Amino acid sequence: MTPDRRLVRCLERATLTALPAPRQAFDGSFVIKLFSGGTGRGNAASSLDPAADPDLPARLDRIAAIYCAHGLPPRFRATPLDPPGLNEALAARGYCPGEESIVFAGAVAGLTDAAIRDEGGPSVAWMALIATAEYQTAARREEKRRTPDHLAAPGAWLVLQQDGADAAGLSSVVSGGCVGIFDLATRPEYRRRGCGARLIRHAAQWGAGHGARMVYAHVASANAASRALQEHCGMREAYRYRYWLRA
Repeated sequence: MTPDRRLVRCLERATLTALPAPRQAFDGSFVIKLFSGGTGRGNAASSLDPAADPDLPARLDRIAAIYCAHGLPPRFRATPLDPPGLNEALAARGYCPGEESIVFAGAVAGLTDAAIRDEGGPSVAWMALIATAEYQTAARREEKRRTPDHLAAPGAWLVLQQDGADAAGLSSVVSGGCVGIFDLATRPEYRRRGCGARLIRHAAQWGAGHGARMVYAHVASANAASRALQEHCGMREAYRYRYWLRA
């Protein structure tokens, strides 16, 4: 599948807005984001223009030096907007490709759910829910707590209550006509009960109220259950990316 670069560019910009970092810089077509070393998207450099870059080798070295100067490992996120030769140049510098991720996108039928509330920020209750996700390290959770301080777009921190208990949650941000689904987590005892789909549809309805026409989500390619959930809700694969880190 050849990705639609116009769609990729739209979703990349929405993602960069939805996952802000307190330190950001540009070098050529690359945007450089630095947070606390938690989330990949908040601590990686990625290109926004697939045009040939004659200065690419020196640019990669400059970007790596920025991360090292801030005590963070250099990290690049390879997308369909990479300049030609990026992967080869990274491999030559000792970087190795990591796990692949898929960006799903599409029009999702929104539905307001009375059992879902918006915490208005990463509250104690919301943080307790996302802590149940296996991938949520301490550094990632700290960045989630600090996100509202840097976010310049409408955000929602949703919690679904089931049987009188907080069962599942996610965060959502609207930017550029797109509403992103992030941090989806369901307590183990409430999994396989449709909680994720209910949250996504509620987030789609909330996003539509802020002008969103499209819903998107980032999913690890190895996560079959999450991939099936996005497709069940009406999203389809838009493109893939992976991180490169030094061995």
